[in-house]
Amino acid sequence: MPKVEEIMSRDVLTVKPEAPLRELARILSENHINGVPVVDDTGKVLGVVCESDLVAQNKPLHIPTVFVLLDAVIPLENPWRLEKEFKRLTATVVEDIYSRPAVTVTPDTEVAEVARLMGERRFYTIPVVDGGKLVGIVGKADVIRSLY
Repeated sequence: MPKVEEIMSRDVLTVKPEAPLRELARILSENHINGVPVVDDTGKVLGVVCESDLVAQNKPLHIPTVFVLLDAVIPLENPWRLEKEFKRLTATVVEDIYSRPAVTVTPDTEVAEVARLMGERRFYTIPVVDGGKLVGIVGKADVIRSLY
């Protein structure tokens, strides 16, 4: 069974949480990639930001259903969900939209395990770490290439 180290990309582009979304869009578009790891100043992987995060940021605002009882407006959904929706809609930097915590694999992880993660958790860009250090990235295209 092939290992991640055999299929991963070693030249990894990263972004910091404070990177503007316009810069993220440029990086993804110019490099023809789906996502990049989000790292802190020490290089620790915090999460991943993908094209789907940018697309979701532009979805219309979902207005929650409410009902009125004795002049009180009572939401039928959790208020934190509306707060999350507003944050997504008004996002300007990577920190506002990236997926966290980071789901990572190691170089000796089997490709079948990566395929399982991608299928079950819908993560298609997975950082590869070794001893806490980012050493590569594996994407769905890498997994597909490993099939032939």
